[in-house]
Amino acid sequence: MKFSELVTYFERLENTSSRLDMMAILAELYKKITDPDEASMVSYLVLGEIHPPYVGLELGMSEKLIIRSISMASGYDANQVESKLNELGDIGKVAEYFISKKRQMTLFTTELNVKRVYDTLDKISKTSGEGSINDKIRLLASLLVDASGLEARYIARIAEGVMRIGVADMTLLEALSIHLGSREYKPVLEEAYNMVPDIGYITKVAYEKGIEGVKKIDIKLGIPVRPMLAERVKSPEEAWEKTNGQLAADFKYDGERMQIHKDQDNVLIFSRRLENITYQFPDVVETVKKSVKANKVIIEGEAVAIDKNTGEFRPFQELMRRKRKYDIEKMIKEIPVTLRVFDIVYLNGENLMKKPFPERRKILEEIIEESEWIKPSELIYPKNVKELWDFFLLAIENGCEGLVIKNAGPESIYQAGARGWLWIKLKRDYRAELVDTLDLVVIGALYGRGRKGGNLSSFLMAVYDPDNDIFRSVCKVGTGFKDEDIAYMNKILKPLLRDKRPARVESGMEPDYWVEPKIVLEIQAAEITLSPVHRAAYNVFQEGAGLALRFPRFTGRYRDDKSPEDATTEKELIEMFKQQRRKIE
Repeated sequence: MKFSELVTYFERLENTSSRLDMMAILAELYKKITDPDEASMVSYLVLGEIHPPYVGLELGMSEKLIIRSISMASGYDANQVESKLNELGDIGKVAEYFISKKRQMTLFTTELNVKRVYDTLDKISKTSGEGSINDKIRLLASLLVDASGLEARYIARIAEGVMRIGVADMTLLEALSIHLGSREYKPVLEEAYNMVPDIGYITKVAYEKGIEGVKKIDIKLGIPVRPMLAERVKSPEEAWEKTNGQLAADFKYDGERMQIHKDQDNVLIFSRRLENITYQFPDVVETVKKSVKANKVIIEGEAVAIDKNTGEFRPFQELMRRKRKYDIEKMIKEIPVTLRVFDIVYLNGENLMKKPFPERRKILEEIIEESEWIKPSELIYPKNVKELWDFFLLAIENGCEGLVIKNAGPESIYQAGARGWLWIKLKRDYRAELVDTLDLVVIGALYGRGRKGGNLSSFLMAVYDPDNDIFRSVCKVGTGFKDEDIAYMNKILKPLLRDKRPARVESGMEPDYWVEPKIVLEIQAAEITLSPVHRAAYNVFQEGAGLALRFPRFTGRYRDDKSPEDATTEKELIEMFKQQRRKIE
């Protein structure tokens, strides 16, 4: 496929605000492709990726390096390019501007195809060591030299890692199901993707072997499984009711969730966002090698910072100091961690996800050799609500956030990538009357006044609707941000700003800029109210009204450990509002 043909689809996607139109465009694109390898490349490129996140190979092209590549390819001075970027705010539009001007003066170029673009970007991602910066610049410039203006727009954006076309992995899977013949195939594709979250691999299997081949996709050691997620409740009584009293209760630690793969002496650690974080925790790697008595295994656990003198749990913020590339050995001594393992999904070639939770837990306990540095999570199978209450209070007393309550019946499988009532969160802050902490996604930004004038200093926030893959607004928040927070938010939002509403966003409020859903913040609120402006739970409780947060405030916690799809869901918000109304009544 010619790259010029592919970018016409990118532009159509960028110009639509309809998710249905988006899926139709993607399905049409897939119909144009016959080669499985090319289809795989296109799936990556649509998401602005070259490899799945767990591989850990990124293009590594900063804004300044892309500017230098544009300068080299177009013949214009880098200062001119940078000045244009300050004007347009989009590195893609800047590349398009200068490459179009260069193109008018150039007689001979070589037409780009998808394979050449992908292979060159792949080479950039694998270029490292001495002289790698200049090599990356030259490789990117070699594509821009032969690009049209429109091709340059998307090449530069892929290099930056921000496509600005609003397509997410679930939208791609739905379009792929249409291409295979039926939207009813989406759950099959999604289940395969939950076990092997590699959009290119799923696409290639779908092209080569059809839906029957997709059904045979299974867990692969070394590739992270998408983690199971939990709904939330307000009280132990509600948790008991949701599980019909057939439950287990785990401490909910204030740490870093880890999925750990052990293949003999090779240990890999993945975050809840499926990023490879092995290098940050060499101490955990050694602990797993010594204390997990299995050759090939995938376990889940929570790494919690502990006080090196008392052994008590420390807050999540202290653990986040371990997220650095340098002085790791020093950090290990300053901030030691203990691992509390709570589930197992794979053992010596066998996928355990379909086994009920009590069976998985028993298998897990049998392979863990306990020490100060690794233990199975504190867990009980309560006989009544009082025992559950006592265990909840014990968790709080021990410095935990609360409990994760798990269905312990025959249906208690591990639902990779799913959020449901098989797992339930009961957190301390959920119990404060009409005060809840939510993890919300930034979907818009507004300029401030006075001292904050000229900066984007309040933000339109949303909950996530996983059934429709849409982010729906729930509040505007401008309180709780320190000056350094405002500076940081303006920096990280810069590549995500949009003039038009992204297709996966719904709101009755019009911000100064729309924001591509990427950033998750922890927000506290006084109560949930009905709102004619916000679109969360719109028409659910009252026609023409959604739900909104009253007196929202940023807690200071950036949820970098969560993808936007891991944010508080619309269903959770609805349940919280129902609970709040019961209390008031």
